Amino acid sequence: MIPYSRQFVDEDDIQAVIEVLRSDWLTTGPKVSEFEGAVCDFVGATHAVAVSSGTAALHAAMYAVGIGPGDEVILPPVTFCATANSVVFQGGIPVFADVDHDTLLLDPVKVEEKITERTKAIIAVDFAGQPCDYDKLREIANRHSVALVADACHALGAEYEGHRVGSLADMTVFSFHPVKHITTGEGGIITTGDPERAKRLRLFRNHGIATDFRERESQGSWFYEMVDLGYNYRITDFQCALGITQLRKLPKFLERRYEIAARYDEAFAGLPGINPIAVRPDVFHAYHLYVVRVDPGALGIDRAAFFTNLREKGIGVNVHYIPVHLHPFYREKFLTGPGLCPVAETAYEQILSLPLFPGMHDEDVDKVIKTMQRLLSQ
Repeated sequence: MIPYSRQFVDEDDIQAVIEVLRSDWLTTGPKVSEFEGAVCDFVGATHAVAVSSGTAALHAAMYAVGIGPGDEVILPPVTFCATANSVVFQGGIPVFADVDHDTLLLDPVKVEEKITERTKAIIAVDFAGQPCDYDKLREIANRHSVALVADACHALGAEYEGHRVGSLADMTVFSFHPVKHITTGEGGIITTGDPERAKRLRLFRNHGIATDFRERESQGSWFYEMVDLGYNYRITDFQCALGITQLRKLPKFLERRYEIAARYDEAFAGLPGINPIAVRPDVFHAYHLYVVRVDPGALGIDRAAFFTNLREKGIGVNVHYIPVHLHPFYREKFLTGPGLCPVAETAYEQILSLPLFPGMHDEDVDKVIKTMQRLLSQ
């Protein structure tokens, strides 16, 4: 089975982790700040705070924004449930705004329609690795005095109008899960240009305690104070060592992802029944996912049957995502359901994610293309 994605780890990565395992610091040590600095340099941010997962990063961002009970946060339904869950963790209310038909990115027109006096933030999700329309979303956020947070867990290395994702919003969240562009095993990071928000993020990842152990060790002090309620969202030094070596490979990873996507584009151009998700002309797509729409009318079978046929032939396709507002938890707690976001709901019945990852061989790409073409010609 060719998976839809997987990590690429080489001997360089392994040796970096071993070196830290033999050192004095396994957590809250020097590799954490080194990794944070490397990410800042890559995306053009001034502050970065590394945490234990992308979900932890989203939660920390909602804390730093100041989301509390009754606060509304506007976000798209085409995302992993963690985006909305981070709002709920803080007692906030996720408000789902529909997506653009062509790109499946958050539709600024729908965002404007959802703004109320209780709105405190907007979360833009760079679905599949394509940046949202940050000019329009920034204008809306500024006009209504709300925070703009980018869920860029799919978009490390992506660009919008020549600027890398990571410095386009008030805060940007990245994930380092094994299927993402680089991995730390599990891990995440938040970038921001605001030093006060960065301070709040660091506080939140360490139980709400104002100093970490390494700081106290360097000062020769035992004293610490918990000044707010936080979590243990710390990331380890050996994870960050892996992140540092992975980040050095990111340009090559992005190049390979783009090559595979270009081959898919060429192979599927004009092919009845398959329509790749549109790419905006003002972006560099990072291609975390390569998503196509399946047209049941042209295929003669529905998406579910096509999915099964592909997996039986060793093509590990997947579906990203069930719209969050259709999950049972959200239906029961927030009374959401079908009809709330019709564009997202229709897309969900059609979309498939094809295999795409840097370690994918040309022969694997050929197999995906030929299998798709063969099924579509039957």
